[in-house]
Amino acid sequence: MACKENCNCTIFHQDVLTKVEKSLYSDQEFDDLSNLFKVLSDPTRIKILTAIKEDELCVCDLGHLIGVSKSAISHQMKLLRSYDLVKGRKEGKMVYYSLNDPNISRLIDKVYIHTKG
Repeated sequence: MACKENCNCTIFHQDVLTKVEKSLYSDQEFDDLSNLFKVLSDPTRIKILTAIKEDELCVCDLGHLIGVSKSAISHQMKLLRSYDLVKGRKEGKMVYYSLNDPNISRLIDKVYIHTKG
């Protein structure tokens, strides 16, 4: 059987291709996944997520811990919140941030282990 779009190659394992095709995500799901990985590709955001996976922290403490300004942390938190990666808990004038989904913590840990070989 020939491939799609007349590429002149032969498909040898149609049963395998059919099985794999059924397991693939939709184009929109691939876009969503890709966008999430783009958000996670920034070292400052990874530092923030790694810090708050241990305990909730305010912007001031995060800025001190990571070594960036409150403004920079707030900017990153806005983006992380827009992807539902973090949540805030208000206490008076302070907002304490934590992970919104424990799967993010596991993802970071798994990727870290992978980078260590």
